[in-house]
Amino acid sequence: MDIRPLLLAAFDAEHREHLGAIREALAAAEAGGPADWNDVFRRAHSLKGAARAVDLPAVEEIAHRLEALFDRAVQFAGSDRAGLDRATGAAVELALDRIEGLVAALDREPDPAAPADVLAALDRCLDPGQAPAGPKPAVPAPPVPEPQAPPAHEPQAPPAHGPQAPPAPEPEEAEDAPPAADAAPALTYLRIASSQLDGLSRAVHGLTGALQGQEAVAGSVAALAAGGRALRRDADAIQERTGEVAALARRLREQGDPAAALLDGHLDRVRRLDGEARALARGLSALARVQHGSANALDGAARRLRGEADRLLRVPAETVFGGFGRMVRDLARDSGLAVEVHLVGLDLQVDRGLLQALKDPVLHALRNAISHGAEPPEIRRAAGKPDALAVALAVATSGGELVVTVRDDGRGPDPARILEAGRRQGLVAPGHRPTPEEILDLVFAPGFSTAERVDRLSGRGVGLSVVAEAARRLRGRARLRPALPAGAEVTIAVPLSAARQPLLIVEAGRTGDGAPQSYALPGAAVARLLRFPVGDLLWTAGTPGVRIPFAGRDVVVPVAPLVSLLDSVPAPIPIHDGWVRAALLRHGDGAAAVAVDRLLDVRDLLVGPAPPIGGDPAVMSGTVLLADDRPALVLDPAGLCARAGGGGLAVAAQAAPGGATAPRRTPTVLVVDDSITTRTLEKSILEAHGYRVFVCVDGQDGLDRLHRDGGEIDCVVADVEMPRLDGFGLLRAIKADTRLSRLPVILMTSRGDPADIRRGLDLGANAYLTKQKFDQRELLDTIGQLL
Repeated sequence: MDIRPLLLAAFDAEHREHLGAIREALAAAEAGGPADWNDVFRRAHSLKGAARAVDLPAVEEIAHRLEALFDRAVQFAGSDRAGLDRATGAAVELALDRIEGLVAALDREPDPAAPADVLAALDRCLDPGQAPAGPKPAVPAPPVPEPQAPPAHEPQAPPAHGPQAPPAPEPEEAEDAPPAADAAPALTYLRIASSQLDGLSRAVHGLTGALQGQEAVAGSVAALAAGGRALRRDADAIQERTGEVAALARRLREQGDPAAALLDGHLDRVRRLDGEARALARGLSALARVQHGSANALDGAARRLRGEADRLLRVPAETVFGGFGRMVRDLARDSGLAVEVHLVGLDLQVDRGLLQALKDPVLHALRNAISHGAEPPEIRRAAGKPDALAVALAVATSGGELVVTVRDDGRGPDPARILEAGRRQGLVAPGHRPTPEEILDLVFAPGFSTAERVDRLSGRGVGLSVVAEAARRLRGRARLRPALPAGAEVTIAVPLSAARQPLLIVEAGRTGDGAPQSYALPGAAVARLLRFPVGDLLWTAGTPGVRIPFAGRDVVVPVAPLVSLLDSVPAPIPIHDGWVRAALLRHGDGAAAVAVDRLLDVRDLLVGPAPPIGGDPAVMSGTVLLADDRPALVLDPAGLCARAGGGGLAVAAQAAPGGATAPRRTPTVLVVDDSITTRTLEKSILEAHGYRVFVCVDGQDGLDRLHRDGGEIDCVVADVEMPRLDGFGLLRAIKADTRLSRLPVILMTSRGDPADIRRGLDLGANAYLTKQKFDQRELLDTIGQLL
């Protein structure tokens, strides 16, 4: 399958976004406003890499020179030389027009040459020492075509900023010319925002949830139909006695008794009631049949619609990463290096928005592998390696995350050199002795570089900082580690943005207000559902188990309360009416029975990423919204099995009746966050550990609650970025109020910038937790220490 048309379609959308953003920044700078030159520089850098990935060297040459110009603008930002002069601005506008024209003409000129006029104009703007090396084709500038106008029924795109290129002449064709024998049907690509696709998916899955709620309606209709049939049977029984009543009425009438008229009236009413009961029973039966048929039709249509929506969102990783192998080989060839490229897992179906968000980071990681992993052939031979550097790109999923790994067998990271560069660039405090992991993490700092010169592969301090920034933006993480037996490995792990899977919904434990707590277990890991009498429990060294037939033999599997596995504290096995209910989880060769209060249902639900705060990552893999819009954690079977069979958890020897535990009085925590999901999850986590919790939607709402109920609140957990009054403003107001100034305040946000942390602590925050590097235990421990 030739995937280049798909790659070019993606590049067409991407390059338009980059050009539009650059033009907007130039227009803002020309009008005297601020321009984010760092963003402009990164877009030129990304455009260069994307052009390389789809094998467009002409666009790459232009973008490379633009990158050098914008790099100078970044260096001079804030000085009297900030911005671009008139001549440079004109050259940049010409370059953007030429790039747009080259891409628009790809259907007629698949391998265009870089126009000489734009290369010369850009080179004149660069100082001789900064002009990038590279071929400068001495060809006249071709006319720059514009994309063909869309049909009248399609919306026109708004004109781009700057001068527009002249239209290209259409090729002449004979009217009766037959199509080529091997012509394939033309593919039409529509540019649709990923947010629209995500909205479609959420709407479809919301429809599915609503239809599942119709099960109660179906049950009610069926009950009414059954009641109608019972009513009809009663009417039939009454109708059988009407003959006796009619005979009595006849005798009374013959005797002249006025009671005969009364009986006749009752007989008429009974006959009418019989007819109405029969009609009602027939109507209810017909309604039940129609409702059943409609429900089945709607369910089938919703399933098909859901499948199509999910298919739109998921594409093979090859559609985005497929061109990277050629890009790596070309980069190595241009640098005179031999390289072998291995691509693994590119057939994996992944959310298209997630792949697009990872495109630039993976490109930078691959460039980094070549520039920092390459070794002279004689050194590789002496180390027993083949002459060619091996670079591997692997895509996989693990525990609800997408894991992208870029690995090479080169020289590997040099901690001493990294530490020296970190100290020289002020990233390591004097006298501080960082751990090996902290040293390797320095490479992800903005501006960090150990390269001695700037070339196409490295030296600008952009590569791995882009990787770390993208991972943080996606609520994931990036790390650099030595590879075995040699080389380096960069891993990007981010939550899967959308994944629908069958889930077992269970209840285990209760929230602070006494409501049952719901969790979800991946259906693929549930071997079976268990219900056995408490007398079947076997106790070995204080650890409970149950004997069951499993994998063709009788085995004793450990039984652990789900609550104890989540909280890592002893808990009783929940027992109801003398029975234990459990889900038998299987992971690899191991298995464990996880005891719960109730086994509720199995449903296909959309699994979102794990929450940025709360929960133990060892046992949590994502979140779902249940039918009543309550969020529930999706648990990781591997982590649960490991804890249940590890022997490190104590289980109470006697189970409390009904699984209930005695309530206890605990402090009150005020949670302030504008995200309903974050608020609900924090509330669930804290209530599950016995805290009383109030929630507020923003800083002003939280301040009003403190003024009203401040005497009842023992601690405040607040987000920073909120409307009306942010976390810093709320903290300042609390510390300025003599009645509240001693109240402990924890700021918790995704903003992990050191300046923000210092600001929060300077304002009087008792703790500052970043959502990326935090788990449930850290929050609970921090609150426990403050209280």
